[in-house]
Amino acid sequence: MVDSLVVRMSTPALHLPPVTEVLSSSREGAATGFVLAQLDASGRQGPILWVQDRLSMQEGGLPCFQGVTGQMGQEFPLLHVAAKDAAQALWAMEEGLQCAALSAVIGEIWGTPKALDFTATKRLALRAGRSGVPLWLIRADGTPGLSVAPDRWRVTSAPSAAHPLDPEAPGPALWQAELFRSRRSPPGRWVASHDRAAHRLDLAAALCDRPVGEGQGGPAPSRAVGGN
Repeated sequence: MVDSLVVRMSTPALHLPPVTEVLSSSREGAATGFVLAQLDASGRQGPILWVQDRLSMQEGGLPCFQGVTGQMGQEFPLLHVAAKDAAQALWAMEEGLQCAALSAVIGEIWGTPKALDFTATKRLALRAGRSGVPLWLIRADGTPGLSVAPDRWRVTSAPSAAHPLDPEAPGPALWQAELFRSRRSPPGRWVASHDRAAHRLDLAAALCDRPVGEGQGGPAPSRAVGGN
C-alpha cells in the first residue's frame, strides 16, 4: 500500500520564523531553489538582500537575477553583497535585517566557520524579529551546531518530476527536504516542489511501501508544516 500526502505551504508573514536555516551537502543549488520557492510566503514587497561569503561565491557561484525572478514568478530588485569571509557576511546580514524596506535577506555561509556560533544566530534572530524581515540562512557543506533558528532544514536534490510535454526532458525541480528541528511543527521528511501558479512551496510525504493491510480502513495521517 502506498500513501502520499501533500501539504500546502502558504504562510502569512506573521507566521514566518525570523530565521530559517537550510543545510545542504551538495553544490547543485538544491538549498537555493528550496529557499526561493518560499520567498513569496513573506507577503512583503521590496528588494531582496543576498549576502555571500567568499567560499560560497567560489564554490556555488553568484545569484542570477533572471533566474531568481523566473523561479519566483515575480520581479524583485536583487541587492548582492560579496563578503570577504563569514564574519563580514554575518555583519552585512545584521545590517540588512535592520532595514524594514527589504522583503527578505538571504545569507550564504560555506562550511562551519567559527564566526557562525550561537551568539551570531541569536543576533540575527533579534534583528529579524524587530524589523519583520525574514532571513534564510543557507549553509552549504556545513554541520549543524547550536542555533536559535526556529526552523532548521536539510535539503538535497531529488529526480525532477515528469515533463508535461516531453518525457525525455527534465520537469519541475524536486527536493528532498528534512525538517530536523522546529519549534513550530513536528520534524519530518518530504519531497518539496515549487507551485509557481500559486507562488508557494508544496511538501509531499515520501512514498513508502507498507505490508498489505497496514493502514487500511482509515484515512492517511495528515500533518501541517508551516501552513495556515
